[in-house]
Order: sequence, then C-alpha cells, then structure tokens
Amino acid sequence: MIYTVTLNPSIDYIVHVSAVQLGALNRMDRDIKLPGGKGINVSRVLNHIGQPSTALGFLGGFTGNFISDWLEKEGVHTQFVSIKGDTRINVKLKSDTETELNAQGPLIENAEVEQLMQQIDLLTAQDIVILSGNKPPSLPEDFYQNLIAKVISKQANFVIDTTGTELLNALVHKPLLVKPNHHELADLFGTTFESVEEVIPYGKKLIALGAKHALVSMAGDGALFFTGEKVYQATVPKGIVKNSVGAGDSMIAGFIGALVDTKDPLIAFKKSVATGSATAFSYDLATRSEIDALLEEVILTEITL
Repeated sequence: MIYTVTLNPSIDYIVHVSAVQLGALNRMDRDIKLPGGKGINVSRVLNHIGQPSTALGFLGGFTGNFISDWLEKEGVHTQFVSIKGDTRINVKLKSDTETELNAQGPLIENAEVEQLMQQIDLLTAQDIVILSGNKPPSLPEDFYQNLIAKVISKQANFVIDTTGTELLNALVHKPLLVKPNHHELADLFGTTFESVEEVIPYGKKLIALGAKHALVSMAGDGALFFTGEKVYQATVPKGIVKNSVGAGDSMIAGFIGALVDTKDPLIAFKKSVATGSATAFSYDLATRSEIDALLEEVILTEITL
C-alpha cells in the first residue's frame, strides 16, 4: 500500500483578480476552494490514475471537514487523525503576479501525535510512505526524523519531498525518491546554477548521499533523473501553464504509481513528467486522460559526461 502523510493540510483558496490595488476594494474575477497539502495532492493524483493510496495526517474543524468530504467524494481512502484545532486556509492570489498567503497551521497535541505514530506502527515491508510538505510549528524540529526512523524500523520504503536540513538529514536513510526542483537543490548545497550541466554533479550528490532515485524538475528545461550511475533528461510537453500548485506533487504521484505498476524507473520517470505537466496545464490536479495525452510528448535522453 502507498501511504501519504500530510502534517499541515490546508484549504487552498485560489482567487483570480485582474489587477490588485493595495488599500482599495478588489473584485474577484473567479475563485475556487480546493483541498491542499502536498501529500493530499499526491493521493488525489494517485486516485486519478487508478493507484490506491491511504492519506494520513492531521485534520480538524470545519476546514478539516471540507477536505475529508472532498476526498471521500473523489474516492480517496483516508485515515486522518482528528485534532482539536482547525486545519488552516491558504490564499493563492493570482493576478499579474502570483502571491501566496499561507497560514502557520494548528496546534497538534501530544495525544494526536501518538495516534499518527500508532498508524505508522502498522506498516510492513511492502508499503511505501510519501512524506511531503512542511509541518505545523507546534511539532518539534526533528519530527520528520522521528517519522522516518519509525518507517524504516518497519522496513517500509519512503519518499521525502521537503527542503533544506530536513531533506539533507533524510538522505542517510536511503529514501526511495527525492524530488527537489533546481532552485531547492541549489539552496540545499549553497550554490547557484546557470545551466543544466551545472545541476548534474549535485543531482549525483543526492544519490551518493543515499537516495535511491532523484528527480530534479527544472521548469522549461524539463527534468533530470538520477538513478545509480546514470542520468537522464526529459523534455516537457508544450502547453499553457495555468497552475503551478501541485505540479511537483503530481510528478511524485506519477513516478510512484508507475514504479509500483511496472518496477521500471525509466517508465516511472516518463510518467512523472507527463503527470506534472498535465497538472501545470490544468486549473486543478491532472486527470488520467490529460496525463495519457501527454505521454508520447515526453522524450528521454541519457546524459553521458
């Protein structure tokens, strides 16, 4: 079974305004409310491509009910811990530029944390756990490390999609997949990139430090895939970008879903790029038909240096 863990879910309130004037009344052109949180996005896309998963994490209040009701209607299996606090609301303001207002998140009590840990105790070596996104400020700094220790004690595989120290500390535990974008990879190692070629040594470093596979997304320059000693680059399909939210999560869903089905990392890489692109070209997360329509446009090339 694939499990996703979202420690700090949200309602993503996406607002479109033609021109924003600070200090004045602004009228929305359109708006939409969606369940948010990186692990939740992964579970939704896995569901769209017919791959079962179970979404774990913390939900509370009327906002938590909105998310759980939405996922139930879509057919996503959930086992969220019910908390006393309210799940947060994030505002995504789309105008001539894109502005995000993200809430910090609710207080998570010790008893609620223990319920999540009890769920992790039920994992087996056949399971994959996808750990995505940030955590509420009330959880300790080493919370991801504690989660990972519990996961690997059950011999389950895990995917980590976070940044900075949390990502660096996870590598020694040999994650099945990591997926920084090129900006996050540069920040991780305190450098900058001027070309695709400059990214490659640092992607290889992710493998040397313990990751089994690494995906590095590079916007219009496609994506790089690192596995063992080999490096591959994928072209991205052509289309109009409507939405950047969830594209990276969709890549993870496409990769893990295809890897579970085929056991072939290159097929999984191709599927991941098509899935991320399909979400970028949509106002919500990619559907199966949208993904399938883009698959043939993704061309893989092995890079030899």
